[in-house]
Amino acid sequence: MNETLYTVATLAVPMIVAIVFHEVAHGRMALLLGDRTAKDLGRLSFNPLRHVDPVGTVILPGMLALAHAPVFGWARPVPVDVRGLPRPRRAMMLVGAAGPAMNFALAVVAALAIGVLARFVTGPGAVAQFVAANLVNFLAINLFLACFNLIPLPPFDGSHIVEGLLPERLARGYARLRPLGFPVILLLLIGLPWLFPAIDPLRTVIDPPVNWLADHYLALASLVAGRPLA
Repeated sequence: MNETLYTVATLAVPMIVAIVFHEVAHGRMALLLGDRTAKDLGRLSFNPLRHVDPVGTVILPGMLALAHAPVFGWARPVPVDVRGLPRPRRAMMLVGAAGPAMNFALAVVAALAIGVLARFVTGPGAVAQFVAANLVNFLAINLFLACFNLIPLPPFDGSHIVEGLLPERLARGYARLRPLGFPVILLLLIGLPWLFPAIDPLRTVIDPPVNWLADHYLALASLVAGRPLA
């Protein structure tokens, strides 16, 4: 199989599953807290077509990858309305945290599956290698999505967590920055690397925690496998 097609084949399903579960986790948490918006609009479905944004999930990341620029994107956000709930800032904090928490949990599943595959499947079979590549990518994608979304800038989930933790007065001031969030993100992730190729804010911020977590998740996989995994 063509190397590019093989890479796409081992990335597409892990990415879609990670994104869909991330978005559904937001909606499920909102429902648990009393907000039925996502449920009433049918957005708690695991149907990828309800969550994948053609531009933000496919076209933009693909173009950025081809341009060797930092890759990022977005899915169709699950609609949430916590304004009628008690302590809406706290509710939104929990809703925001649910997505990254789901990705961390899925990464555990991936690590366990990698370990089981390594323990019970031997030999260089093509099917086993393809499954292993999907699982490794699933682990990496979930860790990246979790850490990326925890960036404490609007519109990322991390901004809702920060806003929920701040005292009321500081939270109101922080919320006023929300309309500036997307332009700032574009400047940091695309503008700066384009103007100054040596500067890569995304890699600088995200790589250290992702690599640190990956080491620990792979240690879990090695424990299950009963041997060190490269």
